[in-house]
Amino acid sequence: MTNQNRGKILWIDDEIDHLKPHILALEEKGYGVKTATNGSDGIALAENEPFHLALIDQFMSGMDGLETLRRLKESCPVLPVVMITKSEEEWLMDEAISEQVDQFLIKPVNPSQVFMACKQVLEKHKIRGEKATSGYLQEFQDIESKISGPMEFEDWWKIHGKLVKWQLEFDEHSDTGLGNILSDQIQSANRAFVQYIEENYTRFISSDARPQMVHDTVPNAVVPRLKDGKKVCLLILDCMRYDHFRTLLPDLRNLFDVSIDASMALIPSATPYSRNAIFSGMLPNAFCEKYPEQIEALQQEKGVNRFEETYLKDQLKANGMDSVNLHYQKIWKVSEGNKYQSRVGDYLETDLMALVVNFIDILAHARSESDVLQEMVPDESGYRSSVKTWFKNSWLLKVLKTLKEAGFTIILTSDHGSIRVGKGVLVGADKETSSGIRYKMGRNLNCSEKNALIIRNPKEYGLPDLVHQTNYLIAKDDAYFLYPNQQHRYEQKLKDSFQHGGISMDELLVPLAVLTPLN
Repeated sequence: MTNQNRGKILWIDDEIDHLKPHILALEEKGYGVKTATNGSDGIALAENEPFHLALIDQFMSGMDGLETLRRLKESCPVLPVVMITKSEEEWLMDEAISEQVDQFLIKPVNPSQVFMACKQVLEKHKIRGEKATSGYLQEFQDIESKISGPMEFEDWWKIHGKLVKWQLEFDEHSDTGLGNILSDQIQSANRAFVQYIEENYTRFISSDARPQMVHDTVPNAVVPRLKDGKKVCLLILDCMRYDHFRTLLPDLRNLFDVSIDASMALIPSATPYSRNAIFSGMLPNAFCEKYPEQIEALQQEKGVNRFEETYLKDQLKANGMDSVNLHYQKIWKVSEGNKYQSRVGDYLETDLMALVVNFIDILAHARSESDVLQEMVPDESGYRSSVKTWFKNSWLLKVLKTLKEAGFTIILTSDHGSIRVGKGVLVGADKETSSGIRYKMGRNLNCSEKNALIIRNPKEYGLPDLVHQTNYLIAKDDAYFLYPNQQHRYEQKLKDSFQHGGISMDELLVPLAVLTPLN
């Protein structure tokens, strides 16, 4: 007897007797097939027993295929449907697509065509999952080999991109069983990346022959387009990682031609340093020297980014663009975003719009305080999903649609990313030490060099002396800092939270995307 375990198919056709060879072919391939000669009988069958797929002929006497499809979807809304028709008229296809048909077959059809349509609809998820499994296993050793050898910045960006690609694949196919192996490989890659940054960071910031870094964003990406007469929007999604960006890409590509380059956040990979660097075009010690009020803000950990508009105006002036008409906006709340979306038309005549959006960063911080969010965002996959859902339904996507119609080129980037921390590390510090989870600034800081980059000479790393004999601790891998007298209070609270300020691929390797409006 034929094994019929590949799925149950309902075939509705008023000439079903002529299709016996097709039905036998499906049964020989392992599908179970039940038939009906009209829409009403077919719907009655579907309401009384489960099916995995329906094949519906469009041109039937009585109730036609479209009406059958509509009524079938009312009682079985998730049942996939293949429409079989002898008409190639576009209106019919539009109607069927609007009713969520999964595939079309144009008569005459042979058994092989029917089988392939059924296989594609019913087994595509399984096939893609198997492909993801075999693809990653084939690439696993290549990634291992590369991260154990000599690597340049471009190589790290490619490796990071490959690992993110597999994370997204496994989001779709979580039953591959390879999620833990991928997580282990990402940790292994991060350890090698930390060593790479330790060996090269000071050379990067002191040389023009360096990877593109966040303080190069305006001169490299914004200014040339302004000089070409283009209207530009510099859009900074605070704390956006590359995997977040990849989840936004399908919606962005509906509006824009998207080109993607790599950029590198500064150490510490935190907003007071990296985002101020974007707007000033300088390293932190340089912008603190030029703007002494920034030193006080960093010391007090208050208003650390309140000078961004001033910094950007001065940077434009330094690049010969002081006549540029600038509009700057920072948005923290949904209500602010909705208000901005309703008024964005007022800013369409500006040369440069600079927009900072904090949702992704706020989500990470709010998650630590909310049991509900911790359940909704349990891991990186949940984080990606939440960011994708937000963007798809956000005021920001509406703003981008308006800017696209107005001909703006969008420079989309981030100041830094984040990492899910897992290892609590004890720090010795005095009362003047800063409050960061992944980085610390103060005097007399002590920590194991295994878990932190210890910076005794801040100037060498482009960092300011904020107190006498300032030291910095920068967390490595997935470490987070704890004080001995508060260890147990905070250890469980912070474990598995998303933090930034340290050294990891997710924190330092950020996308720099140019979005050009589609015609």
